[in-house]
Amino acid sequence: MRRLFTRIPPPLIMLFAIIVVVTAMTYLLPAGLYERVEVNGQYRVVPGSFAEVPPTPVGPFEMFRAFPEGYRLATPVIFICLASALMFSVLERTQTIENAVGRLVYRMGTQRSELLLVLLTFVYGLLGVMVGYENNIATVPIAVVVVLALGGDLILAAGVSLGGMTVAFGLSPINPYTVGIGHEIAGLPLFSGWELRSILCLGAVSLTAYYNVRYFRRIKRAPERGIGQGLDTSGLALSRPLDQYRISPRNWWLLGVFLCGLAFVLYGVFTWHFGINEISAVFLIVTVICALTSGLSTREVTDAGMRSVAEMAPATFIIGMAATVKVIMEQGQIQDTISYGLAEALDGLPTYASAVGMSIGQSGINLLIPSGSGQALATLPVMIPLGRALDLSPQIAILAFQIGDGVTNLFNPSLGGLVAMLGVCRVPFDRWLRFILPLTGVLLIWAWIGLLVAVAVGYQ
Repeated sequence: MRRLFTRIPPPLIMLFAIIVVVTAMTYLLPAGLYERVEVNGQYRVVPGSFAEVPPTPVGPFEMFRAFPEGYRLATPVIFICLASALMFSVLERTQTIENAVGRLVYRMGTQRSELLLVLLTFVYGLLGVMVGYENNIATVPIAVVVVLALGGDLILAAGVSLGGMTVAFGLSPINPYTVGIGHEIAGLPLFSGWELRSILCLGAVSLTAYYNVRYFRRIKRAPERGIGQGLDTSGLALSRPLDQYRISPRNWWLLGVFLCGLAFVLYGVFTWHFGINEISAVFLIVTVICALTSGLSTREVTDAGMRSVAEMAPATFIIGMAATVKVIMEQGQIQDTISYGLAEALDGLPTYASAVGMSIGQSGINLLIPSGSGQALATLPVMIPLGRALDLSPQIAILAFQIGDGVTNLFNPSLGGLVAMLGVCRVPFDRWLRFILPLTGVLLIWAWIGLLVAVAVGYQ
C-alpha cells in the first residue's frame, strides 16, 4: 500500500493532468449554458433553462493562455498566503513562537499531550466554523510548533490544523458559502435546520480528534511507523529542553501584536464582513509593526521574509494552476453541461439512492470547481428542483451538496487553501493522502448516515 502512495504524482503534476483532461473535455462534451439572472449581485442559474450552444473548444495554445487568467483570479488567495508567510517570518526569526510554545508545553506538561491534541483539533475546528478556510492560514504554524513539541510529527500537525479546520468548515451549520447560498436560493430561513448539521459537524470533528490521538499513540510506540518520518522540521521544532524556555518582554510584545491582529481579524469578519483582501491587509500591518519593534536589522528582516516567501512560493504556484481549471471550463462552456449531466443521471433513482448519489456527484464536481460558492451557484438551482421531484426536500438537497463538497476537500488537489497549508506544514501530498484517506472514508460514512436519517425523518 505504501508503494502505491509513493507512485501518486505531486499536486503540480496532478493539476496539470486535470487541466489537460478538462481541455480535452471541451472537445468531447457538448457546450451548453443555463440562463442566469442577477440576484443581490450574484448570477444564479434558472432551472430548466439548459440549452446547447455552439461549441467553443479550447485549443493547446488557448489552454496555456488560460494560465495567466487563472493566476489573476487566484491573486487574493495567493497574496494572503504570502502575507501570512511574511508575518510569521518575523515571529520565527525572533523566536517568539518557539519561546511561547516551549513555555506553554513546559507549564502544561507533556503527560497531557493527548488532551492538548484533542483541544487543538477542536480549536481549529472552531476557527473553520467561525472564520473560514484560507483566512486561517496564519494560525497553522502555531499548530506545527505545538505538535512537534508534544512529540508528534508534521503529518500529525497537519491532521490537527488542516484536518480539524477542513472538516468543520465543510460541515459547518453556518457556512455562508454553501449552506447560506443554498438557503438563499431555496428561499429557506438562513441557517435553518442547524440542529442536524451541528450534530454532523461535532461528530466529524470528534472523529478527527480521535483519529489524531490514535496516530499519535502509534508513533509514540513505534516512531518508525510515522508517515512524517524524514520530513524537514528545521526552524519548526523546539531547539532546547523545555525547562530552558523563557518569554522575554520583547517576545510578549510581539506575541501581543500578533494576537491583537488575529482578534481584529475576528472582529472584522463578524462586524465588517472582512474578506481575504482585508485580512491580508491586517497581516501586513502586523508584519510592519513587528518588524519595526523586533530589534532585528533591516537585513535580518529582509532575509527572513524572503526565505518565508520562497518556502511558500510552490504552494502559491499550485493555487494559480487550480484556478486555471475553472477558466478553461468557462471558456469551453462545459461547466453547465456537467451540472446538467449530473441532474440527468440522478433523475429516476430511488429516494435514498438519489440523496447519496447527489452527494457523490458533488464530490466529483468539487475536483473541477473547488469553490464552494461557485458550486452552489452553478448546481443548487438545478439540484433543488430535481430533489423536489425525487421527494427530497430542499434542506436534504443542500445537505447532500454540503457533504459532497465539504468532506472531499480533505484530499482535493484543486483546493488552493489545502495545498498552501500543506506547504506551511511541509507535508508532501502523497504522504497526506496516506494519512487522511482512511479518515475521509470514515467521515463520508458518518455523513451519509446522517443524510439517510435526514431522508427518513423528512428533514425540513
